[in-house]
Amino acid sequence: MHRRELYVGLMSGTSLDGIDAALVDFSASPPCLVGSQFVAYPADIRRAALALNTPGDNELDRAARLSVQLADLYATAVNALLAAEAVPPSDVVAIGCHGQTVRHRPELGYTIQLVDPSRLAEGTGIRTVADFRSRDIAAGGQGAPLVPAFHRAWFGSPAMHRGILNIGGIANITNLPIVGPTTGFDTGPGNLLLDYWAHEQLGTPIDAGGRYSASGAVDKELLATMLADPYFKVRPPKSTGRDYFNPDWLEAFAISALTPADVQATLCALTARSVADALRRDCAGVVEVFVCGGGAHNIDLMERLKKAVPDVTIATTAMLGLDPDWVEAVAFAWLARCAMQGEPSSLPEVTGARGTRVLGGIFPA
Repeated sequence: MHRRELYVGLMSGTSLDGIDAALVDFSASPPCLVGSQFVAYPADIRRAALALNTPGDNELDRAARLSVQLADLYATAVNALLAAEAVPPSDVVAIGCHGQTVRHRPELGYTIQLVDPSRLAEGTGIRTVADFRSRDIAAGGQGAPLVPAFHRAWFGSPAMHRGILNIGGIANITNLPIVGPTTGFDTGPGNLLLDYWAHEQLGTPIDAGGRYSASGAVDKELLATMLADPYFKVRPPKSTGRDYFNPDWLEAFAISALTPADVQATLCALTARSVADALRRDCAGVVEVFVCGGGAHNIDLMERLKKAVPDVTIATTAMLGLDPDWVEAVAFAWLARCAMQGEPSSLPEVTGARGTRVLGGIFPA
């Protein structure tokens, strides 16, 4: 009887919407997504995570308590996923858990993804791999983005120069040339500022389908001022997060003179333009780009991106056989498998580290 090689990947990104859980079978050829589960963040957990992105009182206690809460919620997601697929925990080799990023300061030598991995292992009965970024930072790298090696393994083509664009809270691009090294970097804000402004103006967590941004007009002067930010000029390797692109960054611009819909349209154009500029400058020769993450569902953003790079085919990773909502969770199942097998999964060309490293700490069940 064929024995499956099952891993669970867990991802909760800078959008702070919830947990993506993916069950992946690596014994299949090619590997396949067996099942998936989404667990939304309760409002109190989202508030607590967001508050920890900036300095505040009693941070150590708040971070420790949130790590415990997150571990329990991650365990809930895993257990629900396995129950839905009728898979016993003993059939799963390991869980790969990214944790919830609350600080990312590679220039200071650290990054913080909150989760209590021992508690997650205890709550699921499955060994857990976590803390994927720290080893790369210890080796002088950015610790991000982590997924380009997975993109190369899952989506690489020997005949076509591809890009894989993840638009989560932050947008990152993986450059997959036919010849030469795989590269990747954070281009800048993805949905993070769009979600913030939609919540402020509409009271909704996201701008569903990009309808709000589509109702406004781009302010070209504001867009040019935003694009003049030094981050967009820095050459890769580079990474960023809420530490840099946040409401304070947005409020520093003269947005009060604009209608709220025009601000949203300009933020949508900022994401599209910063991605397009990065593609032209740092991914020269790319002919097709496949989008994953929540931004793949933003119709207005996708249309703006297509117009910004008309010579590049833009589609979602569904065209390559993997639903754009689950790419990152599948990536952390893949990263956990690499850790369990002692295989390096970092790319120095992406992060700037001194060499490849095995990423992730293993916590037994």
